[in-house]
Amino acid sequence: MGAAILPDLGAEILIPVCAVIGIAFALVQWVLVSNIKLSPARDASGNSPGAGGGKNGCTDYLIEEEEGLNDHNVVIKCAEIQSAISEGATSFLFTEYQYVGVFMVAFAILIFLFLGSVEGFSTKSQACTYDPFKMCKPALATAAFSTVSFLLGGITSVVSGFLGMKIATFANARTTLEARKGVGKAFIVAFRSGAVMGFLLAANGLLVLFIAINLFKLYYGDDWSGLFEAITGYGLGGSSMALFGRVGGGIYTKAADVGADLVGKVERNIPEDDPRNPAVIADNVGDNVGDIAGMGSDLFGSYAESSCAALVVASISSFGINHELTAMLYPLLISSAGIIVCLITTLFATDIFEIKAVKEIEPSLKKQLIISTVLMTVAIAIVSWIALPSSFTIFNFGSQKVVKNWQLFLCVAVGLWAGLIIGFVTEYYTSNAYSPVQDVADSCRTGAATNVIFGLALGYKSVIIPIFAIAVSIFVSFSFAAMYGIAVAALGMLSTIATGLAIDAYGPISDNAGGIAEMAGMSHRIRERTDALDAAGNTTAAIGKGFAIGSAALVSLALFGAFVSRAAISTVDVLTPKVFIGLIVGAMLPYWFSAMTMKSVGSAALKMVEEVRRQFNTIPGLMEGTAKPDYATCVKISTDASIKEMIPPGALVMLTPLIVGIFFGVETLSGVLAGSLVSGVQIAISASNTGGAWDNAKKYIEAGASEHARTLGPKGSDPHKAAVIGDTIGDPLKDTSGPSLNILIKLMAVESLVFAPFFATHGGLLFKIWN
Repeated sequence: MGAAILPDLGAEILIPVCAVIGIAFALVQWVLVSNIKLSPARDASGNSPGAGGGKNGCTDYLIEEEEGLNDHNVVIKCAEIQSAISEGATSFLFTEYQYVGVFMVAFAILIFLFLGSVEGFSTKSQACTYDPFKMCKPALATAAFSTVSFLLGGITSVVSGFLGMKIATFANARTTLEARKGVGKAFIVAFRSGAVMGFLLAANGLLVLFIAINLFKLYYGDDWSGLFEAITGYGLGGSSMALFGRVGGGIYTKAADVGADLVGKVERNIPEDDPRNPAVIADNVGDNVGDIAGMGSDLFGSYAESSCAALVVASISSFGINHELTAMLYPLLISSAGIIVCLITTLFATDIFEIKAVKEIEPSLKKQLIISTVLMTVAIAIVSWIALPSSFTIFNFGSQKVVKNWQLFLCVAVGLWAGLIIGFVTEYYTSNAYSPVQDVADSCRTGAATNVIFGLALGYKSVIIPIFAIAVSIFVSFSFAAMYGIAVAALGMLSTIATGLAIDAYGPISDNAGGIAEMAGMSHRIRERTDALDAAGNTTAAIGKGFAIGSAALVSLALFGAFVSRAAISTVDVLTPKVFIGLIVGAMLPYWFSAMTMKSVGSAALKMVEEVRRQFNTIPGLMEGTAKPDYATCVKISTDASIKEMIPPGALVMLTPLIVGIFFGVETLSGVLAGSLVSGVQIAISASNTGGAWDNAKKYIEAGASEHARTLGPKGSDPHKAAVIGDTIGDPLKDTSGPSLNILIKLMAVESLVFAPFFATHGGLLFKIWN
């Protein structure tokens, strides 16, 4: 069938080199952002108090306001606010990671015990699953190495989220200060900061996976199926951390946001980020721990799982059987090419095209998606040509299917372009530049009820095209290359993850920048610029969530295929009672999970509202601006509530596959996975887009940029109050329940894959007793 053009040594060199280039590029962007100093040097005394640790003086043009003010206090105030946000975010993440660390250790022990018991903890070699005439490593080795890869994935996910949060809190005040020189300068700072997170996450994820494969190979040798089964723990570790990051961070941010909005904007009629509002710091902290750290961990989990699913399926195909290393590492080579493509794409936003006006922000971000997709298509064609034999076989439920390299190229490309379609459809339904959101804003004329009705309808309608895009990519990729095709289609959608994350992280950084401008008392013109950045950021955040949900659908289907193969299920027959009860229960799980997360946000927000009201009622001079609110208490309420409330939804997701697999067996579990995938994707897309539409409808009225918007405003008008209520309802939908659902469907699938040998050997206890 021929050999790949790229030699094995070439692949072994190319992958780590691309990862190191990605890390180096991220560090260069970090240095460029850090050149903006937060400490004005008026005299030789050094830093101003609370100036956030800046070392050097600030240049004159940075300090001068456009209105002619030469106000050093603005810079000092921005630094103090940034410092408070950074401390709050770091404190929350450390608290969260303590709880998550205990879970990681406990679950790692569980993986070892369950997988080790498959062969009774035997250390003897066993017949290979897919070639009984060969001897492979014992199940105990798979248990040990799966445990190690689980811990590696968890640690990499935690580090990715934490680094993203640090750069975001490092950049928000700098974005505010640059906004004084123009919207273009502020945009570049926010985008560069997002790029730091995107490239660090993509490169770290790739490098750690590559190193783990090479280290595991020292033990496994020619037993590639055992090696890549053990690697699946990497995806499980990544998604486990992402679940807690998304749910915990989502509850934190929305408790603060809802509390700040309901009391501040609706009851007290003060601006969104007014420093008099006690919940305002907690709100800004939440943007970082939910939308940055949570999203980073989430997309890392998708990347790790799609890579693992592709590797597991390929290990029992001609790549694995014939030990063709370059072809085997095809998924990693796609990700390597993605880093280089995203690097070139980023230069278009930061160096080649300069933004001069507010109206250019959103088109510039959209260009990033288009440029990266076009360049990546070319890169996939090159990688497919040099890394794959002209013809090869792929494992397809018990048989080997012959595939050509151009067919696999089409599988990856269809996933890549489906991602772009999902991104643009999401933008159409959530951007206030288009009629759907403007219709939602217009419905506020008659109150909050019609706003809610229009928003829900928009969310449901926005599901149609993304589902067709996902369906087409599944059909094409499965027709060409079975489950391996679906796995690489998911990788194609995630191949431009560095650009996607840069665009996504840009949103919360801009949002924080606007809050800091308000709290620092900066002029209305500066706030208008940061609001423009934030409005574009809301849309890009929705696009990021669309990518995450679309890739989750493909990833979980690929993992489902790998699970069915590994559990030795020949067919999944929905007409059998075992499978059907799994289907119907699986379809219910996303509703149960959403109910838990929504109620958690409601409970935490209730405490926040009571605390904000208490402070306004009991602190003399707070409303007049002569007294300072107690920000720390609100930060503590959000932290305590989110840590406590993230445990039940997390337990639901993590325990369901274990309970179903042990008591009902692999057939019922396959039904649960299929049911949760089908219903979870629909709910996730509609929840995210409904919330995004309500948020941008509110911003459309507040900005008053068109004649139609001005008839609905200004801030404080009845339509605006109705829009705020819609936005408040949408907040937990778009930032907690919706984004967390894509982790639910991925995590249950990858967990089932890891534990498949145990379930196949010892599972189905109730049916065994029944029979």
